[in-house]
Formats: sequence, C-alpha cells, structure tokens
Amino acid sequence: MTEAVIETPTIPKIGDRAPDFQANSSKGPISLKDFKGKWVILFSHPADFTPVCTTEFIEFARKYDEFEKRNAQLIGLSIDSVYSHIAWLLQMEKIYGVEVKFPVIADLNMNVSHLYGLIHEHASATSTVRAVFFIDPEGVVRALIYYPASTGRNIDEILRVLDSLTYADSFIIATPANWKAGDDVIVPQPATLQAAKDRLKDKNLNVKDWFLAIKKSPK
Repeated sequence: MTEAVIETPTIPKIGDRAPDFQANSSKGPISLKDFKGKWVILFSHPADFTPVCTTEFIEFARKYDEFEKRNAQLIGLSIDSVYSHIAWLLQMEKIYGVEVKFPVIADLNMNVSHLYGLIHEHASATSTVRAVFFIDPEGVVRALIYYPASTGRNIDEILRVLDSLTYADSFIIATPANWKAGDDVIVPQPATLQAAKDRLKDKNLNVKDWFLAIKKSPK
C-alpha cells in the first residue's frame, strides 16, 4: 500500500511580497490590495465558537483602537462560513460587550489558507493554525508568528512587534529584548574598523562594546 503524501505548506517568508487575495468576509468581499498603504495584521484561528479563539477575538476587539492609531488593519480568518462568523461575533457582542469591527475572512474553499500556508496537516487538515502575518504598507511580509492550538496569542506582543517594525523603518534602529515603545533602542553596528573605533569614543551613545550601542528612543 502506498502511503499518502502530505504536502508541506508554502509559507510566505519575511521579505516576500504578501500574496494578494479576494475573499468573502464578515464585512463583505475584501482583498489585500484594499488596504494598500496600511499595515495589515492577518491572523488565522482554528475555529469559531472555540474557547481560546473567543478570548483572542475579545482582546483584539478591545485593542482595536490601538491598531487603528498605528495605521494597522486587522483581518481575521478561518475556514468557517460567513454565517458562522456572524453568529459568533454577535454572541461575543451580546455576552462580552465587545464589537468586532474588523473583517473576518470566511475561507471555506481554503484559497487564502493555502496561499499563506495556514493548513498544517500534522496539526489539522480541516482547520487553520493559529498564525499572525505582519504585512507592511507596501505589501511585504515583515514578520510572522505561529502558535499551537492550545496557546492563545498575546495581543500586546503583537502591538509591540508592530511598534518595533515601524520604529526601525522610521529611525533606522533596532530594538532589544523585552523592548516596548519609549524604551532605549539599539544603534546599527559599525560596518568598518574605523567606524567601530569611532563608535567606542562616541559620547552621545551608551556604548557597551563596539558592536552594541544604545541611545534614547526617538520621538
């Protein structure tokens, strides 16, 4: 007997152009290009009416204005129907008092899921994994995070990554471990021996070593 071949999902990588899509959602038909010029946080969840996913959507809804302030569009996705999405979102509004203002894709045909590698057969062949894609205003994938079904996402961490990406783009800096907006930032390391020597003498920086220099966060 021939063993079934399990295809490895094709996952867009950091630096790749995010695949465009057209899909039905809780807000009607949408496409990725509808949001050009904004950051897009595309996140998938395994299923509607499940406990972990419900807690995530409640927190995404509560932090919606924080994403709006950062010029970021949230887009949810699962392979449930649009009617399932509507019923679930209405239930959250009724029971928990939160309105989900962002679209949730009903990917019944799994087209978007396959474009973004969201079906991992060893996890489940019939539901999407818990993933987050950070897509910049030019449509490029800048970061991606995956979680197991048992682990709910930290929405503050998603905001932190978004802040780090926008700071790095705006000020040509990097952010250290556990950084949050307003904390000190890292200056790119020198590319030449002379630049390294100059860095060690730079009084405007907190120089830990030639390759590690810290400065106050830009405003």
